[in-house]
Amino acid sequence: MASEVKRSRSTVAFTALILASVAALLANICLGSASIPLGEAFGALFGGDGEDSIVSSIIWEFRIPRALTALLAGAALAVAGLAMQTVFRNPLADPFVLGVNSGASLGVAIVLMVLAPTGVALTEGLHLSGHLLVVVGAAGGAACALGILLTLAQRVDVMSLLILGLMLSYGFGSIVSILMYYTMAERLQSFFNWSFGNFSAVTWSQLVVFAPTVLVGLGLMALLIKVLDAFLLGERYAKSMGVRVKQSRFAILGGASLLAGVVTGFCGPIGFLGIAAPHFCRFLFKTSQHRVLAPASMLVGGLLALLADLIAKAPGIEATLPLNAVTALFGAPVIMVALLKQRNLRKAFGG
Repeated sequence: MASEVKRSRSTVAFTALILASVAALLANICLGSASIPLGEAFGALFGGDGEDSIVSSIIWEFRIPRALTALLAGAALAVAGLAMQTVFRNPLADPFVLGVNSGASLGVAIVLMVLAPTGVALTEGLHLSGHLLVVVGAAGGAACALGILLTLAQRVDVMSLLILGLMLSYGFGSIVSILMYYTMAERLQSFFNWSFGNFSAVTWSQLVVFAPTVLVGLGLMALLIKVLDAFLLGERYAKSMGVRVKQSRFAILGGASLLAGVVTGFCGPIGFLGIAAPHFCRFLFKTSQHRVLAPASMLVGGLLALLADLIAKAPGIEATLPLNAVTALFGAPVIMVALLKQRNLRKAFGG
């Protein structure tokens, strides 16, 4: 009886999340600096050649790619955060804690503050080639951090790896600070613009690369759901269940870092989503099973990303707010509540 009630509650929760995500997606398509009525939006999406070409251009060339990018990025960061919190048994763990974000920031800092001939001109002219240069820099920095971590993962325990990741993050951050100190103001502004985070820079041509990479990362994490369940009670328990702990940890770290790295490369460093979404799902579904939490985190992460981007666009206003400032507004309170309500890590992650 209790299992049936729990299953029914999960069904209702998933249905509500799906409906909320669809509503947020439609809101992102309709609202912005120029608001589009829902009827016109549907006409542009499913209508014929007689529809307003300007409305169709706004929707198809700008708003749909931006909304799809937000959905994929939010899902990727949420699943990556869920996996890292389980492996490290730490409510504040996410891929950025391991230095992936700092490594990507260093790569972009080198591109914008060292290699770019004129920082402002590069930022203003970020069409396909210009933006891909930033993506390559971010991916290279993230790959450097990931390579160091995956090498260390075979030699140290999980808590030592977390500390090493934090130290690696500080090290990359110090190099970025030195570059910022000696760079020109124009190039410094370019780096700041990237660091705010943005879903609008990804075009259809870039989605061809971004979307499959995110889906591959999500697929890899889906294959590791049973392994993540085994990690809930610690590495000793996982080993007693026949899990190859070091190899599994290597795969989880690789999948989570792939998801975080590609999102950071294309969208900039997006904070708080990877930490907040899994906590929200635990409160909503009252379970620690990853077969429930993984798809739920994908939905919640995508929903939160859409809502954050909708607020950042400030419908009816030309200016766009920094995305990271918006995610911090609802991400920080969720994390504070999670920390206040949990009594210990075993109850939070093994209960």
